[in-house]
Amino acid sequence: MKTTMKSVKLFVASLAVALFVSSTVSADDKKAANLKVNTAKSELTWLAKKVTGEHTGKIALKEGSMTLDGTKLTGGKFVADLTSITCTDLTDKSYNEKLIGHLKSEDFFSVEKHPTATFIVTKATAKSAGVYDVTGDLTIKGITKPVTFPVTVTTSATGAEATGKLIVDRSKFDIKYNSKSFFENLGDKMIHDDFSIDVKLVAAK
Repeated sequence: MKTTMKSVKLFVASLAVALFVSSTVSADDKKAANLKVNTAKSELTWLAKKVTGEHTGKIALKEGSMTLDGTKLTGGKFVADLTSITCTDLTDKSYNEKLIGHLKSEDFFSVEKHPTATFIVTKATAKSAGVYDVTGDLTIKGITKPVTFPVTVTTSATGAEATGKLIVDRSKFDIKYNSKSFFENLGDKMIHDDFSIDVKLVAAK
């Protein structure tokens, strides 16, 4: 009887240890991880439209991090370097430089005073496997506004990649130049308030 009771106690003790180890591993597996964004592999591509046409270009990412709980997106912070803004559709060097100079001026992004723009994730709502509605605080020219846009996240053993299209209403960030929200009768000089940023973020564990 004593041998049997001893065996039972040993079995129970072993089971308790196994359950503890199992729960500890499970908790570790689900622990949120901050992944550093590879700025060289990530891309921000902007597109702005006006009555008479459109322009497109790039903005470099200065730094960023993506937070994952397992494979689930839960947070992130990203900083764009507005001093790096380029135009990719104008082949005339003089016209290209003129446009970039104007975009960096007080009429648009006031880059000398506000060299960066930031986006901080406040909520990521899963819509389906790997697809989220991401809400965050976007700061441009020192003005912070909430924005929401769809994001697709793919994960691997080495990291994650997030892609999406962010639509920005420039009038909410005091960018008034030729905006119908501030001026009337602009005719063909009107520039649309909304511009888009195609986002591609590559992060590593």
